[in-house]
Amino acid sequence: MGFLDSVLRRNKELESLFDLDFGIDSSSRAYLKKMALETCINFIGRTIGQSEFRIMKDDKRVSDDWDYLLNVRPNTDQSAAEFWQRVTHKLIDDNEVLIVLSDSNDLLIADSFTRDEYAVFPDVFRDVVVKDYTFKRTFQMDEVLHWTYNNEKLSKFMEGAFDDYSDLFGRMLETQKLSNQIRGTVSLDSTQVINDDNKTRLQNFINRLFDSFRRNSVALVPLLKGFQYSEVNDGSNNGKSVDELAKVKRDLTDDVANIIGIPTSLIHGDMSEYETAIKAYIKFCIQPLVKKIEDELNAKLVDKKDYIAGKRIKVRGIAEMNPLELANAVDKLRASGTYSGNDIRIMLGDEPVDNPALDEYVLTKNYQSASSDPEGGDTNA
Repeated sequence: MGFLDSVLRRNKELESLFDLDFGIDSSSRAYLKKMALETCINFIGRTIGQSEFRIMKDDKRVSDDWDYLLNVRPNTDQSAAEFWQRVTHKLIDDNEVLIVLSDSNDLLIADSFTRDEYAVFPDVFRDVVVKDYTFKRTFQMDEVLHWTYNNEKLSKFMEGAFDDYSDLFGRMLETQKLSNQIRGTVSLDSTQVINDDNKTRLQNFINRLFDSFRRNSVALVPLLKGFQYSEVNDGSNNGKSVDELAKVKRDLTDDVANIIGIPTSLIHGDMSEYETAIKAYIKFCIQPLVKKIEDELNAKLVDKKDYIAGKRIKVRGIAEMNPLELANAVDKLRASGTYSGNDIRIMLGDEPVDNPALDEYVLTKNYQSASSDPEGGDTNA
């Protein structure tokens, strides 16, 4: 026990008088971690939430119960957009997500579960909890939808660097508050003995006096003889600016975005490089995630025989090309005879149509083989 502890323990009023505070933890800023993660994860979640899940057979869409579950109402409590946003959030935040099919044919996202892994048999999921309900049965891997994110960089960053950022931000915030704090001293000319009762009355008077200063736009106080207040700091010192505090939060969000694969200009709404950033975002962040979702859906919801026969589940959304923006390229592909009209429709995410003219390969340009002779050339030369 230190000297000050023993003094303050004997005289509690002295602790109040000097307004001492010990053990300030400047690193407990959990909201910084939550803010950076939520900003980036929700950005991806909103993108995946716009997706449309198509069940295709020979490049033509078919409808069945899975089409309704995946695109309209996965369960009684969520729409498809809400459902897939939450799937994306748990996948990135928890590094994996499990979806089970209930006896009432609802797709449910597990809040927690235990996975038993086997080498030559399907893994088993037990103690599956959805909201407040715990399933008594077990689920095998081929009975569930299960994705893993496998991003060790994000996990390590969350465990380590977040603490450093929180500590740095906490120190800067404490410095800013200290620099703008108004501090003063009170001198009292008195021949009275300062006993416990007098100190309590004096402290109460000072508290009421400066509470009046703090709360009221116009404050009138009595002027007492022998009572003098002087300010040590009027709160005008220049400490860390608010811009510097905001920069720490921005840098933290940028680090998370870089790990996940989101261009930072998109996160902050910078429109100067929008076209380049959106292409990079789709190619390096969204398309790999969509490929994972497609692979799992095809593996679990499409039989091997049907898959070989041409049945597929395709995820269409923001990653698809806009035909209006690619009109010139489409014209060149069609005019050069490289692709038919239906080939181009499939590439753009549309279904082929039963029009023989769109199955033909046409050549409307003066393309000529490099091995042929120019018109009018002398072959005997």
